[in-house]
Amino acid sequence: MNEISDSRAIALFLDKLAAEQGAAANTILAYGHDLRAASAALDGRLALADDDGLRRLFAGWTELVPASLARRRAALRRLFAFLQAEGLRDDNPALAIAGVKRGRALPKTLSVAEVERMFAALDRLLAEKPSPRALRLKALVELLYGSGLRASELVSLPRNAIRPPQPFAIVVGKGGRERMVPLSAAALAAVEAHLALVAPGCRWLFPSRSSGEKHLTRVRLFQLVRELAAKADIPPERVSPHVLRHAFATHMLENGADLRSLQTLLGHSDISTTERYTHVEERRLVTTVRTLHPLADG
Repeated sequence: MNEISDSRAIALFLDKLAAEQGAAANTILAYGHDLRAASAALDGRLALADDDGLRRLFAGWTELVPASLARRRAALRRLFAFLQAEGLRDDNPALAIAGVKRGRALPKTLSVAEVERMFAALDRLLAEKPSPRALRLKALVELLYGSGLRASELVSLPRNAIRPPQPFAIVVGKGGRERMVPLSAAALAAVEAHLALVAPGCRWLFPSRSSGEKHLTRVRLFQLVRELAAKADIPPERVSPHVLRHAFATHMLENGADLRSLQTLLGHSDISTTERYTHVEERRLVTTVRTLHPLADG
């Protein structure tokens, strides 16, 4: 192990986080605060800490709320992974820190049947009145549920972010990070139908109807999704763009997707964020064992 001061280790780590991984400014500030607090608690010997030292450190943070504990755990794990990768440590003692139970449920989601009802309501709307508004709504919902986009990412998509028949979108997420998001055939078809009605010189894929110079707002998207929920006989208060994003993630895991792939699709910079869905993975593993183990019926 090569000795390095805590201040130097933290500074190098945060510089790399900003320069090479494009972390958001708030994330860098929060990680810096957390790591300096950890260093102070260990008398300036955080970079040299072992497994037991980090466990004791973490045990002393019991007064923190679960979300803060989870962030500090993520900061420590990423710091020591960095030190290991740079040859400044031979190990990553932060891996010994147990996961944090957040003590709160996942944001509400929808069942597959409920999502199907929303799409059925969309199809009825299009059959009755295939207006530009209905075609836009179809494209919005297909992208929310089919690709798991954040509301802010969706409404601010430039016109050229999706170019049928290319089966992907280029999305700018948190921290200005770009990612490529696969699109289903249904989403592509819906976007193509909507695009045919967008003025050629318009900057946005989903321009505001009041002014083509601005894109659709998140508030209006929220209203449109709730109106559709009501048409599908689903209590509107249970549905939002974020709920559809969570439904996408939950249903993907239930159908066999792994957490790493889901992390990429959702645009999470840290796998710990995606780990909120491990309850789905655990439930699926239990079902797999009960179904496939040769002594399951014994």
